[in-house]
Amino acid sequence: MPDSGRRRRLIVAITGATGAVYGVRLLQHLQGMAAVESHLVISDAANLTLHEEVGMQRREVEALADVVYRNRDVGAAIASGSFQCDGMIVAPCSMKTLAAVALGLSDNLIARAADVILKERRRLVLMVRETPLNLAHLRNMTSVTEMGGIVFPPVPSFYQHPASIEQMVDHSVARVLDLVGVEHALAPRWAGMKPVT
Repeated sequence: MPDSGRRRRLIVAITGATGAVYGVRLLQHLQGMAAVESHLVISDAANLTLHEEVGMQRREVEALADVVYRNRDVGAAIASGSFQCDGMIVAPCSMKTLAAVALGLSDNLIARAADVILKERRRLVLMVRETPLNLAHLRNMTSVTEMGGIVFPPVPSFYQHPASIEQMVDHSVARVLDLVGVEHALAPRWAGMKPVT
């Protein structure tokens, strides 16, 4: 639970999987929330995806966060359980990162921070991106789930009749913010089906 004397802290990691827009939109929304302090890590592979998919450079994405770390800095504050935070979102999460988390391989800061989140029994949400899934992917998802993490493939919903890709992305980001307990008004909430006449 967050301390009453500080802003809520969320770790955001962006890996090289397709779907860099999820991490960017998440940071953009968090940037406008005075009650949330974002701590960002970007993998080397994510640099390529950010440029290819959203036309942004690392420095532009880093400017959206309150605190930035290098993925090779395994001695950073977020690598310790003594760092008080309210959760971590990996958006998007590559299958390599999923495997590292599932196996407890802390060979970079993203994997180490995720390992710390799990051992401290905090909320970890992995927006995994891959399809179709092979058996290794499924087993790694099961392992992470058994450890208390949440596997959240950003599958678009259509019941709200999205009119743009941005609306579909924001709906997934809204669901993730719900999972880490951050109040928002990004997407309308389901109010039940209207009677069919």
